[in-house]
Amino acid sequence: MTNTPEEPFTHHDLVRWGEALSGLARTGLAFTDNSFERERYEEILNIAAEIRVAVDTGIESVDLREQWLRTVEGGVPGYVTPKVGVAALVGNDAGELLLIQRADAGVWLYPTGWADVGYSPAEVAVKEVAEETGLEVEPVRLVAVLDGMRFGMRHIPMYSLVFQCRLVGGTLKAHEHECLDVGFFAESALPEPLARNGAWAALAFSAIRGEVVDTWFDPPRNPTWRA
Repeated sequence: MTNTPEEPFTHHDLVRWGEALSGLARTGLAFTDNSFERERYEEILNIAAEIRVAVDTGIESVDLREQWLRTVEGGVPGYVTPKVGVAALVGNDAGELLLIQRADAGVWLYPTGWADVGYSPAEVAVKEVAEETGLEVEPVRLVAVLDGMRFGMRHIPMYSLVFQCRLVGGTLKAHEHECLDVGFFAESALPEPLARNGAWAALAFSAIRGEVVDTWFDPPRNPTWRA
C-alpha cells in the first residue's frame, strides 16, 4: 500500500499549533508549584511565541510571551479554554439576512458578541441583536457551533454558538460605536467585504428560510493537528 503524502502545513496550521502550545503551557503553569516543571512550561511558551511570530510578523515573541504570562492564574481559573461568542441569524419577510458592518474590522457579518456571565446563550443572542441593530428578536433554534480558529481567527481562540432568531419588533439602527452600518440583504446582493469571505452565507440563508438543517459543527480532523 502506498502512503499518501500529507499536504504541506499552512500559516493557519502554525497559528493553531502556537495557540495550542500556549494554552497547554499556561494551564501547566496554573497547576504546578514544581520549579523544574515551571521552567519547562515557560520554555514551551517561548516556542509557542516563536511559532506565532513566524506568522504574525508585526509582534515580538518576548512581548507575546509576557502577555501570555500575565494571563496565568492558579488552579481552575488558570485552565486555558476558548472564549465563547454568540451570534444571531435574523431574516425579514423578504427573505433578506440582517448584517452589520463591524467597526473593528470593516467587514460585514451577522450580529455577534462575547457571552456574558449571568446570561444564557439564547439571551446573549437577543441582547446582541438589540444592542447592535435596535431590533427585537426571539431565538428559534441553534444552527451551528463553530471553532473560530477553523474560520481563520488568529488572536483569540473561541467557539461561536449561532442561533436562528425570529424578528418580532424594534427599529433598525446601527450601534454608534460597534457598527459602521447595518441592513437587510438578499443572498444575491450581499455587501462587500464579507467576513470570512462569506463562508457562512449558504447556511445562514437556509436557516432564515426555515429549511430543515442539522446543527452544523466542525467535524473531527484525522489527524487532529493537520488541517
